[in-house]
Amino acid sequence: MTDAAEGIYLDYAATTPADPEVAHGIADLLTRQGIFGNPHSTSHRFGQAAHQAVEAARREVAQLIRADDDEIIWTSGATEAINLALKGVMLSPNARGGHLLVSALEHKAVLDTADWLSRHGVEAERLQPGDGGLITPALVRSHLRRDTALVSIMHVNNEVGTITDAAEIASVVHAHGALLHVDAVQSVARLPVDVSLMGADLLSLSGHKIYGPKGVGALYVRRAIRHLVEAQTHGGGQEGGLRSGTTPTHQVTGLGIAARLVRERLHADAARISSMDERLLRWIKQIDGVTLNGDQSARVQGIVSVAFRDVEAESLMLALGDIAVSAGSACTTALVEPSHVLLALGLSESDALSSVRFSPGRHTTAREIDAVGRRLIEAVTALRSIAA
Repeated sequence: MTDAAEGIYLDYAATTPADPEVAHGIADLLTRQGIFGNPHSTSHRFGQAAHQAVEAARREVAQLIRADDDEIIWTSGATEAINLALKGVMLSPNARGGHLLVSALEHKAVLDTADWLSRHGVEAERLQPGDGGLITPALVRSHLRRDTALVSIMHVNNEVGTITDAAEIASVVHAHGALLHVDAVQSVARLPVDVSLMGADLLSLSGHKIYGPKGVGALYVRRAIRHLVEAQTHGGGQEGGLRSGTTPTHQVTGLGIAARLVRERLHADAARISSMDERLLRWIKQIDGVTLNGDQSARVQGIVSVAFRDVEAESLMLALGDIAVSAGSACTTALVEPSHVLLALGLSESDALSSVRFSPGRHTTAREIDAVGRRLIEAVTALRSIAA
């Protein structure tokens, strides 16, 4: 894709195209000539080959986040991983207490799970961001209680790209005796992640956010706290009893390949995407009445949220035609209402409804960014003239 007429994709925070190496690796496993066996049927060579492929993929994901292989639990995606983390800890008979603390900036997968838990005997509290729209260690400390069992934070916000200091928050949480879950869905493809340095007890990630397949993800569970997590899916007792079900060899292999490619390309991707961000911002800053959402000093590359004064985001996206951008999280765009993240950051309802997220990725080109910049200036100018 090289220009707007052919379509330009700037929504990598919503999903990424599978890397060709990932796609080829998956395809090679699906047929009779591939590794199609049940990885849990290790009494014959077909199952043994599948088991080896699954464990090789587990090793790649573990290496991506500097974990041990047996600390990686396969899931159907980040949503299931988050459900297992939050429900698994809070509903465990070994739970330290009944208080769950989550950031108000979290993805709906966290917030809706917390709401479900609140209807089942858990006291789930939403932590509102402080000045600058960040969740700080001091803010977390001020809301911890004697019965706090788990704190859940997002490492990189999916709508505005702000980075949370997970390591410092982990220190505060652990000093209090509670556990920390980190939603690293947006961060693992953009930042180095080391679960030991971060201090995460649980960490969730998704395949389709890192140029892997949809329908697969993983939950890191620190070995020392595994007994504190209650399984939420029951059956054959796979994944050490924490997640029953036949492991999809092709899906986890695709995630493993994607994890290896992220590890190999992380610094090159980050530098390239940062340059795309800067190029895009030069175009955006030519437009009057724009505001960048979120703390720009703590923003990761590849997620740029902009409020365009006197322009509705929905109208702007229609005017942009075949340029793929977003008004917020892909999981909530069916709802024509302001983003809960932007409102929690202190934006007015009008500014939240005027905000668009631009998310370049591994395959974005400078030519595409320039095409978007020109079209953006034209569209905003036209929409404002109509509203005047």
